[in-house]
Amino acid sequence: MNLPNKITVARICLIPVFLIIMLVPFSWGTLTWGEYSLPVAHLAGAILFIIASTTDWIDGHFARKYNMITDLGKFLDPLADKLLVSAALIVLVDQDLMYGQSWIAIVIISREFAVTGLRLVLAGTGEVVAANQLGKIKTWAQIVSISALLLHNLPFALISLPFANIALWIALIFTIWSGLDYFIKNKEVFVNSK
Repeated sequence: MNLPNKITVARICLIPVFLIIMLVPFSWGTLTWGEYSLPVAHLAGAILFIIASTTDWIDGHFARKYNMITDLGKFLDPLADKLLVSAALIVLVDQDLMYGQSWIAIVIISREFAVTGLRLVLAGTGEVVAANQLGKIKTWAQIVSISALLLHNLPFALISLPFANIALWIALIFTIWSGLDYFIKNKEVFVNSK
């Protein structure tokens, strides 16, 4: 297994640590700025989520720079992203941090399952499809919105800017757009399947 794939596997291994930090009721206290507060566990979870998300760029950088792109990497990298994003969205719903818009988590996770299913069908025909530019934008939009939600919209809440909510809607738009684009570009799989 080459270095980029090891980094991708490390991203997957960080998911349970993130879940423990966010879901186990640790008594780490709360940070307060005026009327706004942020549980230290949520801050720690957000930092870990951001670190794990950053490995997406790192593994891709090494794979391209040193020509270490493999079929395993093409499969594992988007899978790691989907697992991390899905876990974080479920945590956000559990912690009631999505501003009452948990249906957005359902749409995003459903899109991820649908695209993963299509990838598996394509893999069965011998075709491994790497993520395209629109898919990468979608992933980073999701990462930014989830990070902002994990941080309770701080520091933007201090200036009454609903950045986390805006970022969530942008992530939703790119999620739907990239999902439709993925299925349209691979429609022959459905046309030719029996």
